[in-house]
Amino acid sequence: MERTPIVELRHISKYFAKVVANKDVSLKVFPGEVLALLGENGAGKSTIMKILYGLYKHDDGEILIHSKKADIRSPMDAKKSGIAMVQQHFSLVSTHTGTENIILGNTKGYIPISAYNSKIQKLANEYGFDVPVDVKIEKLAVGQQQKIEILKALYLNVNILILDEPTAVLTPQESETLMAFIKSYVKKGNSVIFITHKLKEVMEVASRVVVMRNGIVVGERQREELEEHDLAKLMIGEEIVAPVRDSSNRWEKLPTILEVDNISLHDSKNTPILTDISFNIHASEIYGIAGVSGNGQDELCDVLCGLKKPDRGKIYFKDKDITDSSILEHNLSGLGYVPLDRLRDAIIPGMTLSENMLLKNSFSGKWSNKGFIKKIELNNYTSDMIEKHRIKATGPADLSGGLSGGNQQKLVLGREVDIGTSLLIFNQPTRGLDMGAVDRIHHVMMEEKERGKAILLISTEITELFEMCDVISVMYRGKILGEYRNGELNTDNLGLLMAGIRPEGL
Repeated sequence: MERTPIVELRHISKYFAKVVANKDVSLKVFPGEVLALLGENGAGKSTIMKILYGLYKHDDGEILIHSKKADIRSPMDAKKSGIAMVQQHFSLVSTHTGTENIILGNTKGYIPISAYNSKIQKLANEYGFDVPVDVKIEKLAVGQQQKIEILKALYLNVNILILDEPTAVLTPQESETLMAFIKSYVKKGNSVIFITHKLKEVMEVASRVVVMRNGIVVGERQREELEEHDLAKLMIGEEIVAPVRDSSNRWEKLPTILEVDNISLHDSKNTPILTDISFNIHASEIYGIAGVSGNGQDELCDVLCGLKKPDRGKIYFKDKDITDSSILEHNLSGLGYVPLDRLRDAIIPGMTLSENMLLKNSFSGKWSNKGFIKKIELNNYTSDMIEKHRIKATGPADLSGGLSGGNQQKLVLGREVDIGTSLLIFNQPTRGLDMGAVDRIHHVMMEEKERGKAILLISTEITELFEMCDVISVMYRGKILGEYRNGELNTDNLGLLMAGIRPEGL
């Protein structure tokens, strides 16, 4: 007897001007299953889920809920149909408590807040969520904020939960808690659609896997029919060969490129953001900083790149004090920086690829002569970058805003690698990227290490740190908790340090 789907998407298409985001996409979600939705950046995964959640309106096709045609025009319509979505970027009001965020828009009249606190705390305990619901969001860790987002959905008693890259900012222990929740949730007959790039998570919790590429569905398998390498090949159409890390520690005998000496930084209310941060990076060394997002990593990058001045301490770059140097001096000194938020800090979406390549180089004379841009040379250079870094674009005149996130990141990568002749700083360079883009970035990092560059890699991904780094330190609440050679820590110990807990014996 054939099962009846709880949700069915039939022949869905979505166009943004001339860009085809989804083309004739059909998929089913059954009660009590975890459907993993995989694909490269720009494959159309998030778009099709935003259509189901009512954030976008499809151009063709239809949606069926419990075998009945549904007209989902807004998230409110979706929630009435039992569908909720937890997106990568949380939609929480930081100055409100967890309870206030959960009941916001769902309660009228007099609100007995203590009664709601008890009700929602009971719901949190039911699913094993260790989160204080009466505390303001701004005081909660990232993992706890995500649990509040999930509780918003559970409070509405939805039975279809869409999770978009849910473990991108979590520690291993927090990820385990989330996996346990998903298993518990679907056992009750609910369904989860799980968008992720982490294949180990797919193998752990998925019932069925749908793979998308270029806006269409290219494969569907039961989880037990697949191995991880099968998923990787389905996603990007070719085998992934991970770069091999040189573990000879030859960097120890090479010159120090960056020296950070007791850096401290406070905010406008004199609250410490960074406290006595010290470390050195040698030529041909990849130095990793682990930590959950929001523990001072972004501010450290701002200080190292000249965007902020430290309150105390010194920064030496190739034995020169650059603590008070301008941003322009940093750019011209051989320091390249791939920031966390590429749209805010690295590219201008309304500019062409060539124009974005010119950014940060406009004062160097490399692409200009007496105030005039050397357009032919710049376009040729950009075309070379497109080919070298496998950027999916038709040419240098394309707008960077029209690229997928992974291709935008590769554009930034190409520019910053050329600028950073001695030092490269990467702040979560692979966050939310598909396996193909991650593989390209990792290979470039290893290539630049071999060329003698010093590399600072800030990441929340423990696997990435173990694969890439020679030395790993851990940041928690603006402090370095410890510095270890690769191999001195296991996954559990590193995860505990990221949560601010120092394991015995370390």
